[in-house]
Amino acid sequence: MPLARRIPKRGFNNIFAKPLEAVNVSALDKFEDGEVVDTAALLKKGILSKCSYGVKFLGEGDVNKKLTVKAAAFSATAKEKIEAAGGKAEVI
Repeated sequence: MPLARRIPKRGFNNIFAKPLEAVNVSALDKFEDGEVVDTAALLKKGILSKCSYGVKFLGEGDVNKKLTVKAAAFSATAKEKIEAAGGKAEVI
């Protein structure tokens, strides 16, 4: 019997999952006030090197600029920080 079949399998691995690229809110300081931030803008600024399925913004850091951020997902703290700075967090 091959080793791979003898060892017990643990957990669940979703083969249909689409892994999102994680970006912290502190990376938004590279943009000007009033800009629209999406995946194309993040790739152009060099914040992301690739983006296959989408971006998720995480709440690490601070935002001081009023930006419209379009992403696949937001953490609760990231959404609060973007809206507290006067910006918009739009899910696409």
